[in-house]
Amino acid sequence: MNAVAGAAVLDGPALQVTSKARVTTPGALSEQVQSAFEYLPATLVGMIAGVGVVTWLFWSLTPPGVMLPWLGSFAVLWLMRLWMLKRYRAAVVDGAVDWRAWLLVWNGATLVSGVLWGVTAWLFYGNGTGIQQTGLIVIVYTYCIAAVPVLANQPRIFITFAALCFVPMVARIASEGDGYSLQLAGELLLIVSLTTLLARSYRQALQRVTDLKLRADELLHQLRIEKAAADAARREAEIANRAKTQFFAAASHDLRQPLHAMGLFAEALRQRVREPEVMQLVDSVNESVDALEGLFSELLDMTRIDSGRIEVKSASFRIDDIFRKLRLHFEPQAFEKGLALRFRGGEHVATADPVLVERILRNLLANAIRYTHQGRVLVACRRRRDRLRLHVLDTGVGIAAAERDRVFEEFYHVSGRAVDGSTQRKGLGLGLAIVARLAGLMAAPLSLQSIPGRGSLFTLEVPLGAAAPTAPTFPRPAPAPGITLDGRLIVIVEDEASVRDGLSVLLSGWGATPIAFDSVDAAECWAASDASAARRPSLLIVDHRLQEGRTGIDAIRALRRRFDNAVPAIVVTGSTMAGPELDADGGDFHVMIKPVLPNRLRAMISFKLADRSGAARPTAP
Repeated sequence: MNAVAGAAVLDGPALQVTSKARVTTPGALSEQVQSAFEYLPATLVGMIAGVGVVTWLFWSLTPPGVMLPWLGSFAVLWLMRLWMLKRYRAAVVDGAVDWRAWLLVWNGATLVSGVLWGVTAWLFYGNGTGIQQTGLIVIVYTYCIAAVPVLANQPRIFITFAALCFVPMVARIASEGDGYSLQLAGELLLIVSLTTLLARSYRQALQRVTDLKLRADELLHQLRIEKAAADAARREAEIANRAKTQFFAAASHDLRQPLHAMGLFAEALRQRVREPEVMQLVDSVNESVDALEGLFSELLDMTRIDSGRIEVKSASFRIDDIFRKLRLHFEPQAFEKGLALRFRGGEHVATADPVLVERILRNLLANAIRYTHQGRVLVACRRRRDRLRLHVLDTGVGIAAAERDRVFEEFYHVSGRAVDGSTQRKGLGLGLAIVARLAGLMAAPLSLQSIPGRGSLFTLEVPLGAAAPTAPTFPRPAPAPGITLDGRLIVIVEDEASVRDGLSVLLSGWGATPIAFDSVDAAECWAASDASAARRPSLLIVDHRLQEGRTGIDAIRALRRRFDNAVPAIVVTGSTMAGPELDADGGDFHVMIKPVLPNRLRAMISFKLADRSGAARPTAP
């Protein structure tokens, strides 16, 4: 009865409060007090049941002068214990619990209860017959057994409580004087002794459980501390990674500006001084500028990957969308080297992250053009069952079999691999490592086949996407070599003075007539003035990020509104983000990343001017 009643009460707020206190106040003493007060609601219910049964058994057999004071004593004890429970819960909520004081209060109330049950046995045993006497013995013994879970960890209190309950009963039974009564008193003493041994065994088991729980609480507390430290360290690492990425991005953009100006001034110096020693120095400067640009890009890419800021966002897209952007960027470079750059299979649809796929193909294509001295570079896509295979094939120097497994490692350089037959940089060895890391993020298989001296084939596999309508494609006009700049009016919009001056000097040296502005507003004012009416610009060269939050794309739109939409344009930017290139696809302009080597700028200018003139493409060697 007590156990059932206790379970019903402990399901309520008392258990929630004491459970909360246990978490915040670990220790053996607190566990002792909490266990006792958790059991108190069941004790109160059990007291009502026990007193009710005794009253029912002995009401008609006991004088009112004895029964009523007895009932009043238990009522006072019951109300006192209820008041104790409420005060204890309030103390727990307030967080001001004197565990030792509350244990003394509990023990005192328990001993008073033992005295009352002992008095009950002394008062009522002689008034009843067999069934009443048996019921009284069972009730008192039940209270003794019920006290084992609470008092087992206090053996002296338990023995005292059991003695207070049973000694008066045994004495009262033995006082009858007959053999049956003496035998019954002896049996009760034996039962109480066995109960004491049971309480001892229970106490030992309970102590082990309590020790394990305290150890578990200690480990949990330690785990929370370590988890908090790990969370703090993770947050600091994330902040450091973000700061590192932001630093590399800002440093990359800001350092590209002076490097870009340096390359322009160096080439202008070549135009004015024809001495072989000076020209060799200019070549060295340009090679160093190109090397630094590559290092910036590779370091920034690796920083983004290591910081976990690259998320894979799969979507269905046409391969042609990526091929169009790659053609915009690499066709002038291939033309400069006399290579045939071809794209095949753009009508297929893939399901993958289009940004990462483009970045992979961009790195592979850059490597292919860099290490191919003659012949062609092919970027193709073909279907194989439910997969698409994206190939980058070149007729370059190739990679030896012994080194194919290591080319995707960070900072690894293929031995004896010349770049363009010159002394250009080998780089950090991160280009193919970035390709491998990005392919791993997408779980896209990447493979390499190569024959030294004949070329290499890189293959990336991506899932096949849903079919989409085929967009019509038109052949692009091809640039022709030897496009002259004599007398060509080229408009420059650049807010960095050194870059603006260097570009003006360089274009003047190539025979063009440059006119430079430092803002979109200045270019618009010129376009609206009478000075612009006489001549239409042959080309626009604009910086992407300008003053007052405006961009080079704004400048292109403004100037094309004044003249016509057919004016070719080049956007030069120090940012490696893909935004300008996305705009380039629909804005009909090319994007170049600073620092731009003069020979590449010259090739791009020739490409753009020939693109408008409709010249025929030369046959690649």
